[in-house]
Amino acid sequence: LQDALAQGAGNKLHFYAFDLLYLDGWDLRKAPLGRRKALLSQLLSGLGANFAIQFSDHVEGDGQALYDQASEMGLEGIVSKRATAIYQSGRSKTWTKTKALKTGDFVIAGYTT
Repeated sequence: LQDALAQGAGNKLHFYAFDLLYLDGWDLRKAPLGRRKALLSQLLSGLGANFAIQFSDHVEGDGQALYDQASEMGLEGIVSKRATAIYQSGRSKTWTKTKALKTGDFVIAGYTT
């Protein structure tokens, strides 16, 4: 990020908002994720595609297919969350990060010790 900003890419950067914890003085951490995302979507609706803050939408359904697509695109992986979960600080079992593993087959022709 610092390198991109130093090279003048600041006007090309976007912040992808995926959760909303507070709104107009209200603590939303006890609200289910689905409700928080709906409020966030409403808050950011109408902003253009080039606006600095973008809504990070979610996908419900086949996690394996989404993981496979993320892997094919060379992305780091996916984050799975329970739509009914409240926000919990730190690590919890309601949010799971699955990293895309990169593998390869190689032939070792020889080695020395």
